[in-house]
Amino acid sequence: MHLHCNWTIIATLLSFSFIASPPVSASANFTQCLQAVKNGEFGLDGGRDNKGNSVNVSEATAISYDLCIAACGSGPSPFVWSAFSQQFTSWLLPWLALISQLPFGANDKLDNFISVLLAVGSPVLAAYSVMLTVLNSRWVAHMFHKISYPNVRSAVRILSSLQQAPVRVSRDPHLLPSLVVLPHNDEWWDELIEYLGFTYSWSVSAASSLIWVLLAYIFTIIESFTVTIAGIAQLFQINGQGVGSVWLWLLPVVLSWLQISPKCDSLHIEQAVRRANELAHVATANPHEPVRASTIDTRRAIYLRHGQGSLHTDERCTSPIFNYARIFSWTITVEEVAYCFRQASKRAGRFEPVGQQKWVRGDRNIRVQMENRVGTALEVQEYCGYYPDLTMPPRWGAGVWSRILVASLLALFLQWGTTGAALLIAWWTPTRGLGCRSASYLGYACLSTLVWAILLLSTILSHYSTFSRIDPMNGQPIYNTRSWLAAGLSVALRRLAKVLATINAIGIVVMNIFQFSGLLDRCYCDSSVIGLGKSAYSVINLVDDDVSSLRAAWIGGVILALGSATLFVGVLNLLINPPLPEA
Repeated sequence: MHLHCNWTIIATLLSFSFIASPPVSASANFTQCLQAVKNGEFGLDGGRDNKGNSVNVSEATAISYDLCIAACGSGPSPFVWSAFSQQFTSWLLPWLALISQLPFGANDKLDNFISVLLAVGSPVLAAYSVMLTVLNSRWVAHMFHKISYPNVRSAVRILSSLQQAPVRVSRDPHLLPSLVVLPHNDEWWDELIEYLGFTYSWSVSAASSLIWVLLAYIFTIIESFTVTIAGIAQLFQINGQGVGSVWLWLLPVVLSWLQISPKCDSLHIEQAVRRANELAHVATANPHEPVRASTIDTRRAIYLRHGQGSLHTDERCTSPIFNYARIFSWTITVEEVAYCFRQASKRAGRFEPVGQQKWVRGDRNIRVQMENRVGTALEVQEYCGYYPDLTMPPRWGAGVWSRILVASLLALFLQWGTTGAALLIAWWTPTRGLGCRSASYLGYACLSTLVWAILLLSTILSHYSTFSRIDPMNGQPIYNTRSWLAAGLSVALRRLAKVLATINAIGIVVMNIFQFSGLLDRCYCDSSVIGLGKSAYSVINLVDDDVSSLRAAWIGGVILALGSATLFVGVLNLLINPPLPEA
């Protein structure tokens, strides 16, 4: 399911609003300003060469920041529609269109919109959720790899598919063992696999968008390297090389999700689990008469959590970018299911049936015959060794921290590789140093990383807040003060991160439009005042050395950006689709 919002139209309207609004001060023609300076109309001080060295004003190709303000004013250069339209449609428009190909799936439009803001506002989070999903799928296959019991392959596929859902295991000691052992529940596993058969995968629209973006990026790169010196001198301050690199993270993220095909449609997931649970059986005191679980109560072995508390809001949202919020609860669920299968596999390996009957030897097609899988509720529970109060998995889940670490490193590598390329290009664009453009790229990457770090911390605190001891009198959890504080802090941090992601998403689009419209082509930004301070100066005329170094920076930026994206996709393809256990 996609979010059908025309981001292209919105961005275009925004750009026209910026164009229509007049600048605060008069437009500056920097070529005329430099000529006036060289004519001595503003004195003999302030002339610079393109490296910032003082020269005679008659020979100046750059001027000091103070002289730039005096001679040219503080306003931007005149708006050039041809330059804006070419740069905007070549470098930014395809990326805004590609946002619509991200997987969403929540039934609430607001949740889908928030997932857009989170993805654009924090590419680290978007890439982290992608890689975490792949690592989780590989881990769950490894957990069941040496288990040999009926339905084990189905269990791996189901648990991997339910990463986008708030899946839980019932604490009832009979439900999960019955689901694993009883042959009457074979239909439950088969039907849930079939019900979860919907996919978010390749389509003509998705493939066209990816090809369009990739070709647009390649062609504009080739064009920028073949432009003449005069063309570079005219457009170097609004060139879109940096913009194309800062958005390049979107291409591997969309491509990765299309390969993963996450089950993220909330309505389909709800219906699939509900329909399958209507088929679930539970063992009784009579070993040969298990009954439908629906005839006893509403509890099921595997279910979706539907609490109303704000603590688990992100966990309940099925958009894949929220997988970060489900890592701990999903891991514990997998471990509980794997524990029951593992114990049953060990007993079957010793030819021990569930009940008191003799073991019926299997054949080459069915190793564990159905007659060996029936028994009373207590026998089924004992067969799986499932005692929820005694066999609880580790509170944080096995192997979870290593998966978080690997996913984090790869996500940070993609973010800082693509944004670092944009920063490199902007930094080496005269005047070299930290200016408005490079500072905006640096701020975008830093804020993106901060949003991811805050949400990761929020998830840790949220899971920690669920730690509690059970009251022996009524069986209800008892929460201490630290748990309450952790829960409150988790909610506050999550809301803060979403606000920051929104600011970051809007900010990067606005800054890109400002750059293409020439609003950043002013004395303050062109002089790299942020980095150079009192030594700031503005380069107006490029020389041959500037063009060669600028093209070298462009080449280095393209290699860094494409290399980061390619390596991310390459690692993902090494990890995706792990081998499943034998049927």
